[in-house]
Amino acid sequence: MTDARCEDLGFAKLDLDRERRRGFGEVIFGAGKTEAQLLEIFRAFQKHGRAVLATRCTPQQAEHLRAHGLTDAVHDEVSRTITLRIGVSPDPIGRVAICTGGTADIAVAEEAARTAEFFGASVRRFYDVGIAGIHRLFANIEEIRQTNAIVAVAGMEGALAGVIAGLVDSPVIAVPTSVGYGASFQGVAPLLTMLNSCAEGIAVVNIDNGFGAGYLAAQINRKIEKIGAEKR
Repeated sequence: MTDARCEDLGFAKLDLDRERRRGFGEVIFGAGKTEAQLLEIFRAFQKHGRAVLATRCTPQQAEHLRAHGLTDAVHDEVSRTITLRIGVSPDPIGRVAICTGGTADIAVAEEAARTAEFFGASVRRFYDVGIAGIHRLFANIEEIRQTNAIVAVAGMEGALAGVIAGLVDSPVIAVPTSVGYGASFQGVAPLLTMLNSCAEGIAVVNIDNGFGAGYLAAQINRKIEKIGAEKR
């Protein structure tokens, strides 16, 4: 069944109306889907002229897409995303900062960065700027301050988001990661730190949810740029 709002593939009902309602189209969660299911979803969106972002995908899923004609599908192994663009993408707008406490947080940070970029944001990456060597953060803080939204990705004790929020006037989206030793409880410790931060202006997403953070950052960035354009 297909209408202006939905296409029913049997195993999935594609929301064709989401971009009109929310500004961004539907995103596919790749984990748990078979290679054949993901291929059918991508083909359906392509048929409707919709670009596709899929998260938590495997190299095998990406290879299956390319082997069956979707040669323009781009797989990023670090972020585990697959993207399929339709036509020429518009120039990125605004600026979003993606910061990590350490190198081990980069996979989650890249999911955020790739998501924000897919939805039109210009992204700057500031990796390995955690508080154990806080001079690394201070060396970049002026550039970070120039952004519309900041994503702070950290495991261990998760203090990075609170420190950044105390230094900037942009909203900070905190992402706890499951990086750390036993007492970090697979990300629960940084999650609680971020939720209990005394610094204002922090929104917290779920553990390892780079996608959710990147999406929210892209929404904030788009709204700020739209308001700025209307005033000019």
